[in-house]
Amino acid sequence: MRCQDLRQCSQKLVRRRPLKPREGSEGRMSRCLKTLDLVAFGVGITLGAGVYILPGEVTRNKAGPAIVISFLVAALSSVLSGLCYAEFGARAPGSGSAYLYSYVTVGQLCAFITGWNLLLSYAITIASVARAWSSTFDSLIGNHMSRALRGTFPLHLPSFLAKYPDFLALGVVLVMMGILVLGARESALVNKWFTGLNILVLSFIIVSGFIKGDLHNWKLTEQDYTLAAAGFNDSSSLGPPGSGGFAPFGFDGIFQGAATCFFGFVGFDAIATTGGEAQDPQRSIPFSIVVSLLICFLAYFGVSAALTLMVPYYQIHPDSPLPQAFLHVGWDPARYVVVVGTFCALSSSLLGTMFSMSRVTYAMADDRLLFQGLAQIHPRTRTPIMAILASGTLAGVTALLLEFSNLVDLMAIGTLLAYSFVVISVLVLRYQPDQNLSKKENTENEIEISEREASPLESVPEAGISRILKSLYDPISTNPTRKSGQIVYGCALLLVLLLTTLTVILAQGSSQVFSGDPVLTAVAVLLLLLITGVTVIIWRQPQSPSPLTFRVPALPVLPLVSIFVNVYLMMQMTSGIWVQLGIWNVIGFAIYFGYGIRHSLEENNGQQPPPSTFQTLDENIPGTESS
Repeated sequence: MRCQDLRQCSQKLVRRRPLKPREGSEGRMSRCLKTLDLVAFGVGITLGAGVYILPGEVTRNKAGPAIVISFLVAALSSVLSGLCYAEFGARAPGSGSAYLYSYVTVGQLCAFITGWNLLLSYAITIASVARAWSSTFDSLIGNHMSRALRGTFPLHLPSFLAKYPDFLALGVVLVMMGILVLGARESALVNKWFTGLNILVLSFIIVSGFIKGDLHNWKLTEQDYTLAAAGFNDSSSLGPPGSGGFAPFGFDGIFQGAATCFFGFVGFDAIATTGGEAQDPQRSIPFSIVVSLLICFLAYFGVSAALTLMVPYYQIHPDSPLPQAFLHVGWDPARYVVVVGTFCALSSSLLGTMFSMSRVTYAMADDRLLFQGLAQIHPRTRTPIMAILASGTLAGVTALLLEFSNLVDLMAIGTLLAYSFVVISVLVLRYQPDQNLSKKENTENEIEISEREASPLESVPEAGISRILKSLYDPISTNPTRKSGQIVYGCALLLVLLLTTLTVILAQGSSQVFSGDPVLTAVAVLLLLLITGVTVIIWRQPQSPSPLTFRVPALPVLPLVSIFVNVYLMMQMTSGIWVQLGIWNVIGFAIYFGYGIRHSLEENNGQQPPPSTFQTLDENIPGTESS
């Protein structure tokens, strides 16, 4: 009996949601967002805290002028994931983003993990941007607010708590929450104004930086650092010198900086959360993701180059780098232009991220994996009112109490995890049988293929081995079948294990591998051979011929590279960050196993779980329709 209960529980964990939207679930919100609105959301979120705050901390302490390379590495990971988001946006244009994509492909438990970690990433992003907004305002008024709050509210608490409660950050979150409650159209209009001003200011910064910049700042030496320290009354205000030059902290600093710079590219996935409110989601979501990523990469690269050309990396102000940079080059009035742009950028980033967080919360609650009350829609504005209030409250408390420097890496690792699930989902779904074929037609095709594979001249064992090898490297059917779909499922899981093992070796022992350590080098080579073989097996399987407005190119190589980059960046995080992520997921598991697994729509509608983990998601299981 216990074995049967355990089997039923395990089957519930891999239940998948039908690819088609449930009746009435997507029509509850107003479809009022155009393609320009979606691009503005993506650009607005991404060009917020990342472009005005991160260059200071990363350049000063991790990468130096090589931050431009760090941003390039982070952009590579985001672009690879972004292409996968674009294809899924064309396939399943609904609210929920990576959560929805994981649910229809991998299963319920993985979907909950993805959605739960997305909520963590969004909450941290909102808190970080709100604190950046407050810090910029405080810098503008001479830091009077922070000094007053430090003296009034001394908090002798653990390091993960802020030095003082930031009430201004909380107030900004509450204002943006009020704008979201008004409606999607109104929120999009406000966001477009903020984003437009932001792009104008960033263009001014890039042009000014190349005019006032000095290439010598990319070739600094220890003597330059000594001279700079002599000119400062407090040498502790300077950052570490490293070894000087373009990459003073070496390749380790570049990749550590890339893991943090990834924070700056979080935002394009927010476009995928607008599927329930976009006018033409299957076309506008893929286009908006690609365009917004291109705009953001050019802006990050240009601003980082301009900043490091204007100011030596060890003199960059970590909290307000760009305004202080213009003070350094003698363009005092320009800092006020930058401050205006900073406020616009941070406001658009805050508004867009809160929009996305509320939509993911709504999607999970609508599936009953989170509490059902969070799925309530306001009858007049047609917005998820309870999801907006709940997510805004969580983010506001985080902004009020937690320390910004302890949040960035935790946000990045949660987002990388979600991105990896999306990439795996795209890889798996492309090789599944066409859902336009009925179950009967798919079965008939499989029977016909089985008859063609059988050979009366071969013995049973030889025929079995021959069929297995033939199905792996030379499948007969030119269209996906259930068997080919199962093969891709298994190979995808094996690839994840192999890639994770390889990235752990490279992250922890890269010096030994490249120096010729026989054991680690042999293991790395063996893993590469296995990865190549599994990739070839996936490549030989037939792909779905379903027409889409956007398809990820170079399958399965591009998703493979994306997973490798994502996992490698995750391996750059400290053990403390992994512990914090584990604590957050323990809280999530308590909610899922205490509420979600028993109240999900798949459970209440009487859906029978799939007979195996590798059952194709395209089979129409009776009882999946909403009642």
